Amino acid sequence: MDTVSLSEPHASLRIYNTLSKRKEPFRTVQPGKVGIYLCGPTVYDKAHIGHMVGPVIFDCIKRYLTYCGYEVTWVVNITDVDDKLIAKARQRDISMLEVAQENIADYQENLASLGVDQINHFPRATQCMDEIIGLIHSLVEQSFAYASDGDVYFDVTKDTGYGKLSNRSVSDLQGEGGTTVGRKQNAADFALWKGAKPDEPSWESPWGKGRPGWHIECSAMSRRLLGKTFDIHGGGLDLVFPHHENEIAQSECCHSRPMATYWAHNGLLRSSSQTGKVGGRSKPGSKLNKTSMADSAANATATEGGKMSRSKGAGGLAELIARQGGERIRFFLLRTHYRSTVQFNEPAIEDAGIGLESFYRLLKRYQRITGNDFYDLVVPSTRTEGASAASDDPTLQAASSCRDKFLAAMDDDFNTGGAIGELFELAKLINKFCDESGLDQEKGDPVERHQDTAALGKLRQLLTIWKELAGILGIFCQKPTATNATSDRFEPLMQLIVALRATARAKKDFATADTIRESLTSVGITLEDRTGGSEWTAGDANSIEGLMQLLIALRATARANKDFTTADTIRNRLEELGIMLEDRPSGTEWVQNADCGMRIAE
Repeated sequence: MDTVSLSEPHASLRIYNTLSKRKEPFRTVQPGKVGIYLCGPTVYDKAHIGHMVGPVIFDCIKRYLTYCGYEVTWVVNITDVDDKLIAKARQRDISMLEVAQENIADYQENLASLGVDQINHFPRATQCMDEIIGLIHSLVEQSFAYASDGDVYFDVTKDTGYGKLSNRSVSDLQGEGGTTVGRKQNAADFALWKGAKPDEPSWESPWGKGRPGWHIECSAMSRRLLGKTFDIHGGGLDLVFPHHENEIAQSECCHSRPMATYWAHNGLLRSSSQTGKVGGRSKPGSKLNKTSMADSAANATATEGGKMSRSKGAGGLAELIARQGGERIRFFLLRTHYRSTVQFNEPAIEDAGIGLESFYRLLKRYQRITGNDFYDLVVPSTRTEGASAASDDPTLQAASSCRDKFLAAMDDDFNTGGAIGELFELAKLINKFCDESGLDQEKGDPVERHQDTAALGKLRQLLTIWKELAGILGIFCQKPTATNATSDRFEPLMQLIVALRATARAKKDFATADTIRESLTSVGITLEDRTGGSEWTAGDANSIEGLMQLLIALRATARANKDFTTADTIRNRLEELGIMLEDRPSGTEWVQNADCGMRIAE
């Protein structure tokens, strides 16, 4: 196989390569440019949280590489022809294209909600048939593949390097069973082209009508957009075998050169309540060789049990985003190193949200002190631009040290967990500076009360560094917006809840006051008690449903305690907002009369 000349290594960036089983200095095929290919979803159903792990991680990786001065092209493919898509189309009595279009839209909407906006290309298999057929034809011509009864198979015995990614040998492999066994020369051979079955979507080819195998699609799409050799191929650890192993075999046999320089595999998202990953395509009983991943933090992920399918709890991503907010979910996924297993449940997301809320409080504190919006701060866009000049000021020196440690963590195989730790340290430093400088005293209008321009300037410098680093992670890039159509009622409902809590505290009913605070925290809203009253920060989780459930519970408690004044106050204020309460034997329901008429039973 031909070698490919690479650029000089980056001064500090290292990346773990599944192919070599070690961290390697980062070098690119083209100086100053990076090509990334990430395996995307098979769009036979709505997106689930497992579909977001890779995109969130690689969105962050692209942001960091861009920050380091590289010109990055990132491709995420869409598999829109597949047995599951065909079955779903038949089940719903619509075309395969309609199923795909619907679920692609859902997938991309959810990506946007999680701040994944760095993808350059979304190639679809059905739009790349000429490239796919051409690649198969080249493999047949070079005797790496053979036709058999309308199918075309790759001959794994012709590839002397087959198994190098997963540490498998051809003799270890059994291949696919079923009706294809008799058409193969070797049990481990895999399909490049599948002959058409009655009433299935098909395309003309030199071997008759049919459709492509799963593996060949990615080889063709990556070559089309990134070339025969590109820099980083990513995907979940479950794709190492057979998918990525087969991609390597196809591409490298066809082109006689490496397909990708680095193979980067993220750990899988697993339910904490049962064994198995959330979503995916791995076959029952499929495992990676334990010794092949001995050096990887994701080894445990690779060798755990069967996958968690939609029927076992995956799915409902749009609803999860509505409950938790996209920024909170993104933060949850980035808290650990990308090669580690992520244990998924909503309490874990809420736990991550507690840390995120401390950041929102800092941003609100900056606005309170300066009268300026944090989101208006202009930050450096590159690593070189962001490097600060030497300073004798101890606070700025400490901030520069946090920045250096943040970048060192990202240089060490994109360690977002370590980077986030430094973001917390920097936030702590900024809050300490505000306390010691007396910048946040309750003395009146924030624009007029602070005359220490040097201290305000330093605060602006500190927050600029913090925003620069947060932007690399893709958080706090845009001001939070409401997540549903009832956002116009969100603030009045919060004002009502804050007033009810103030009344409870005045009556020394601290149990109710604490219940309100804890209930708000559970839906992503933080209360901060100050001299002038309580302030609240909602991040991006502006869901009206959580507030309504809390108000219904408070009203029920008031009625049980014969506190009809409080109960009537809640009902009357809700009626003013166009929300009607209906008491039923099964509980209380609420109806929004003015807008969507949604009815929610409690």
